[in-house]
Amino acid sequence: MASDQGVPGPGAGEGLGRVAVAAFVGTAIEYYDFFLYGMAAALVFGREFFPVLSPVNALLAALSVYAVAFAARPVGAVLFGHFGDRVGRKTVLVVSLLMMGLSTAAVGLMPGYGRLGVWSPVLLVLLRCCQGIGLGGEWGGAALLLAEYAPVRRRGRSGGYLQLGAALGSALATAVFLALSLGLSEGEFTDWGWRLPFLGSLVLVGVGLFVRLRIAETPVFAATEAGARSPVPLLTVLRGHWRTVLLGGGLLCFGYALFYLTGTYALGYATGQLGLDRTLMLSLQLVAAPGGALAIWFSAARSDRWGRRRSLLAAFGVAIVWAPLFFPLLETLRPVLLLFAMVVTGVLSGLLLGPVGAYLPELFPTSVRYTGAALTYNLGGVVGGAMAPLLATRLTAAYGTATPVGWCLAVLGLASVLCLLALPETNGRDLTADQRAADHAGRRPSAAVSGGQAI
Repeated sequence: MASDQGVPGPGAGEGLGRVAVAAFVGTAIEYYDFFLYGMAAALVFGREFFPVLSPVNALLAALSVYAVAFAARPVGAVLFGHFGDRVGRKTVLVVSLLMMGLSTAAVGLMPGYGRLGVWSPVLLVLLRCCQGIGLGGEWGGAALLLAEYAPVRRRGRSGGYLQLGAALGSALATAVFLALSLGLSEGEFTDWGWRLPFLGSLVLVGVGLFVRLRIAETPVFAATEAGARSPVPLLTVLRGHWRTVLLGGGLLCFGYALFYLTGTYALGYATGQLGLDRTLMLSLQLVAAPGGALAIWFSAARSDRWGRRRSLLAAFGVAIVWAPLFFPLLETLRPVLLLFAMVVTGVLSGLLLGPVGAYLPELFPTSVRYTGAALTYNLGGVVGGAMAPLLATRLTAAYGTATPVGWCLAVLGLASVLCLLALPETNGRDLTADQRAADHAGRRPSAAVSGGQAI
């Protein structure tokens, strides 16, 4: 049975509450920034930065630039993970927040193709790289804040705050775009209105900095002797934990793909090729958002009782069956069925996301936890978040319908399940212990518990 001892943190007291707010607010801002670009890519950027291309190729080009940030995220995971494992979690999180926020605001100031020509998309790619690097260091550090502060039996629930921040950021980006669509004409929106949410990111960054500068270093990291920290965390991860990183990244691919295909890509497909009104699609996405948030909270809390793997397997089973149904429902063009499809997909995405905030930090020892968790999380994004929308665009262009996309998504789900089955249960693991042997080869650690009982 896992020990409930180890380095004591603030527990459920004031310290943990402040850390939960810091993780929630900061991650909400980061995902607001990141999701903002995805929506703009689907709605505006094809015309703004790639006007010489056909509509399909312009969307493909905009999504390709969107994918650049996902490719940059592992770089951010390695960069920020190195310093997070060497000097601490807090300082690195402040830098990642600034990098992401300033890059996002700069997108709002970018001249379009009509003014800068080919240099306009080039600069856009550069800013997306900066966004990706910033977000690559964000999630892992915020996850560690919560995991290393929380009591062992409430670690899953505490990790849920992190994932709720991501859900809020996505919903906030949708709400802002919806408000602009309702308040501006089509010409005003495409000319300058889409820039306002990007510039508004500066206000949110100020709020995030205020919150994060008030927290202390995690008690688990603070208790680690400097000599026990890996001199080059990436090398340690690649030598001793490469299998965990690959399996964890594979586990996350399906959840990423489900979230971004039914959100960002579906928005561009519905408004561009199916002819649905932008305001309608944004409204339906916003109405469906609370279901996803509730599902995140439910699955995160349940994972403390059922175990991380059991909670995720249940969500996978339903989501894989559902995946082929989403796009046929979207193509009916009936608002009621569209809403139903988005609500169900949002709930399933939430069930898949909830336990991850606790699961990934539990897979790695303290000396390389930042690098390992961040790299794993962001490798999953390269396939699920970057490549999946590009493949979907090509499949839809080839077959004239998005139905094949759903079947490909289901196959990806089966592959992710196999990765999950090869990983250990970690619920109840003592984060102050060195878990290298338990992590290796996906073996079930003796310290894993489910609901306080040994498995």
